[in-house]
Amino acid sequence: MSSVSLAAGRAIAMGRAALEVEARALTELAPRLGEAFAGAIQTMLACRGRVAVMGMGKSGHVGRKIAATLASTGTPALFVHPAEAAHGDLGMVTLGDVVLALSNSGESDELNAILPVLKRLGVPVIAMTGRAESSLAAHADVVLDSAVAEEACPLQLAPTASTTAQMALGDALAVALLDARGFKAEDFARSHPGGALGRKLLTHVRDLMRSGDALPRVAAGTPFTALMREMSAKALGMAVIVDDDDHVHGIFTDGDLRRLVEQGRDLRGLTAAEVAHPRPRTVGADALAVDAADLMESARITVVLVVDADQRLLGAISINDLMRAKVI
Repeated sequence: MSSVSLAAGRAIAMGRAALEVEARALTELAPRLGEAFAGAIQTMLACRGRVAVMGMGKSGHVGRKIAATLASTGTPALFVHPAEAAHGDLGMVTLGDVVLALSNSGESDELNAILPVLKRLGVPVIAMTGRAESSLAAHADVVLDSAVAEEACPLQLAPTASTTAQMALGDALAVALLDARGFKAEDFARSHPGGALGRKLLTHVRDLMRSGDALPRVAAGTPFTALMREMSAKALGMAVIVDDDDHVHGIFTDGDLRRLVEQGRDLRGLTAAEVAHPRPRTVGADALAVDAADLMESARITVVLVVDADQRLLGAISINDLMRAKVI
């Protein structure tokens, strides 16, 4: 038992030490952001094409993530493998693009082999490297310093703190770019239509509402028994009282029915107008579905009517509709 405990203690200590090294690397990286960082942002903003991110090995894995983050935050980007670029994929990079090249040593043979070609193409190169005197830095138009004092690896061999610094610097570029572009949550949602944010910011009431014959609606003079038949047939737990032009005059719900029964009312002789709630909650068809959900929650109701500017009935949306669409 003691040996297991001792091994566990060492593992925890090593893990904490690794995190502390990487935290220090990021803390030391922040003050070094300066004119070169601003120059990189300006170069990317001026780009008429895409940001082609390149890197070998672990830097390549980081580069793929940076390209994905840029693309999802308003900066068109792709990852180009340097080795494949030397065998034809360099055709993916064209005039008007910008290359963001990652290499901690700055001496990646695969990257260095294509740098002269990029120069001849007139493609700006932004280097992210840990060595300002490297070959990559010498060929670059802008050099971003991603150097770290030490790796988290106790052997100082595996890229750990250095790749963390690259990743964080890539995030810093993406954040500064989205701010400069005025990128908003709605823009982010458009590139993530399948995610929760996309559903909340892109789904409107008109996309989910029931309309036409699916709506339970009756005239003011409709007998109570006919009102109940309409409610049961449309299975929305309510019926809307409208005039001949579909102006909304009220709503009758399952909850209203329970209250009438509890009061002991004789329901057979009543009309729809006599039992209707006169001021139902409504939304516009162009409202976000998530706003309809907020209205239901605050009012403690399960259905909201959809009306136009003249209070004509267009549809209805229920809590179940919102749940099926995964808006809530």
